[in-house]
Amino acid sequence: MVKIHWLGTGLSAIPGLKKLIENGHSVIVYNRTVEKASDALLGTEGNYRIEEFSLDAIKKNAIAGDVVVSMLPGNFHVPVAELSLSIGAHFVSSSYISDEMKSLNEESLKKNLCLVNEVGLDPGIDHSMSHALVEDYKKSKVYSAENKHCFLSYCGGLSDAPNDFCYKFSWSPLGVLKALMSTSVSIRDSQVYTVYKPWEAVELYPLPMPWGEDEFEVYPNRDSIPFIEQYQMDEGLKIDQFVRGTLRYKGWKDAWSDIFSEVDTLDPEIAEDRLKAISDDLWNKYSYRNEEVDRVILTVELKVKNDSGVVWHKQFLLDTLGNSKGSAMAQLVSCSVALAVEAVINKEIPVGVSAAPHQSNLVKRWLNQASEISDHFILIDHLS
Repeated sequence: MVKIHWLGTGLSAIPGLKKLIENGHSVIVYNRTVEKASDALLGTEGNYRIEEFSLDAIKKNAIAGDVVVSMLPGNFHVPVAELSLSIGAHFVSSSYISDEMKSLNEESLKKNLCLVNEVGLDPGIDHSMSHALVEDYKKSKVYSAENKHCFLSYCGGLSDAPNDFCYKFSWSPLGVLKALMSTSVSIRDSQVYTVYKPWEAVELYPLPMPWGEDEFEVYPNRDSIPFIEQYQMDEGLKIDQFVRGTLRYKGWKDAWSDIFSEVDTLDPEIAEDRLKAISDDLWNKYSYRNEEVDRVILTVELKVKNDSGVVWHKQFLLDTLGNSKGSAMAQLVSCSVALAVEAVINKEIPVGVSAAPHQSNLVKRWLNQASEISDHFILIDHLS
């Protein structure tokens, strides 16, 4: 029987881990603090045991054909993937594929092993939505490479209702602060659009919510360009706009203006220490308290135009709150990871380094689960 080695029982790990155990899989759970993992899994019945985390412990327990799942911080993924390769085990994580992870592709192909990444929420469910939209469009009567294509994908982890800061933190704010100092690259008006300061690119973005149109603030993040190929939109299609970005409550830019000003003028010699101090202050003021509920909104939109106007326009919209099964973020991230683990075990994902699968049956499976978790999940045809 294939054994699953699940590393980490942090805030975004538990619902998917429980699902794998309850589905009858044999699981070894690794955590730095065994007691915390035991408390997190209290009442869960199935074939699992908990061990203190170390790479040596994995090496001792894992055998060829097993699946190793990293829910650890990003700097652990490549070492864990390398260890998995040395054992002959498959690897799964929810994080973006780094250049170092890409470099393991040749070895994973030779050993017939899957190194699956980007199978959480964002990245993850957003990929599934994107693949579904592009496939649907390409099958339509209006499909043409000569059309102008506008692709937008925005995700936000939010509080259940806006506060004075328009945000709450479920883990250290330091990562969010560092992201604000990162350059983004996207396509705008058919040209490469580079943003060095995200707060200078914030725009209002209306969403068709169940209660009527609601406005949010959005801005591009990271490098969107590689995802044109990943979403199979690189086949000569004219791309007018292509953006993957972050979604926040309306008013976020104004609420964070003092932080933007300080981040923008930080002395590099003291930046790390100052960011840590800001992070600690934000955590004290705006972290989730016990029983507080989080919210996730994810939308992916594809609009297509020709000389006569808009000829195809569809949009996925997901909106959900945390509940007794866990936070919205934890359920959407970890249950998607669990699907990837089962797909690897069932040999449904090709070997090599890969992101969330594009195969129609797997895309449908991911979206069906996201719909089951969500309070509001809909595919909108704006032309119907």
